[in-house]
Amino acid sequence: MFGAGWLNLGSLVLGLIAWILPIVNLVQHNKADRRNWIVFSVASVSACAISLCMQIFYTDHLVKIEDWSALMDTSHAVALVATLLLVVTIILNAITLVVYYGKKLKD
Repeated sequence: MFGAGWLNLGSLVLGLIAWILPIVNLVQHNKADRRNWIVFSVASVSACAISLCMQIFYTDHLVKIEDWSALMDTSHAVALVATLLLVVTIILNAITLVVYYGKKLKD
């Protein structure tokens, strides 16, 4: 139904969502209703995981069609960007955890 190119676009969108959600969480941390921060963090980590999974599916697609030149051209960049996505997502959600848990201890 969808071409393999949608896997890259979906991965990019979900990667951005994985970063945007904890940033929104941190911007709104002074609001009175802050019970949903855990939901935002879980959604962020889930978006990151699905994004990485989509890249694995795209790599699998390239293997199935035997596009070895595409694999050789992009494998290093994909590994680097996947690592960056994962590390930044973990850091942003860890900061969110510290901010909200620290706020809970003060209350």
